[in-house]
Amino acid sequence: MRVLVRLLSTLLGLAVAAGGALLALEVGWAWWQPGKEPLLVPWPRWKTRIAELDWSSTPVRIAAGIAVLAGLVLLLLALGAGDRAVRMTDPADGITVSTSPRALARLVGLAVRAEDNVRGASVTASSRKVRVRATSRLENEEQLRPRLLETVSGVLDDLPLQRRPKVSVVVDSPKDR
Repeated sequence: MRVLVRLLSTLLGLAVAAGGALLALEVGWAWWQPGKEPLLVPWPRWKTRIAELDWSSTPVRIAAGIAVLAGLVLLLLALGAGDRAVRMTDPADGITVSTSPRALARLVGLAVRAEDNVRGASVTASSRKVRVRATSRLENEEQLRPRLLETVSGVLDDLPLQRRPKVSVVVDSPKDR
């Protein structure tokens, strides 16, 4: 969701910058050649067409509806891209502590990769769930999964998290195939 919001904000910024550059170009042209036609944008035609419209005309209502829908979509995207921080217990009144999901995933990943017979691991974390996908050549899932669950639980127990996330561990091993 954050990628979409970043993409939309970038596109909106580029559109505003292009509009500003176009406006500056048109103003400069109008100052340099006052009696001539506009350089790129037909402002006089647009002005006469807009002067013919009133607030109850169909094009104005359609444009207003599109603007309202675009605003609602942007609002929903912004609300969906809220703070993803993992909250920890507050050490004192007025002090709040949190960490990023990436930092939590790194902590868990370091502990998982330090285990014996773990060749590699990818970890994704959020405030609700920690997912571990480990690979091993020497042990199968039956042997390694309980040990990794215990390791991840130990890491999570050591952290003062407000809410303990669910843990999911999957082991990929050639022995399981």
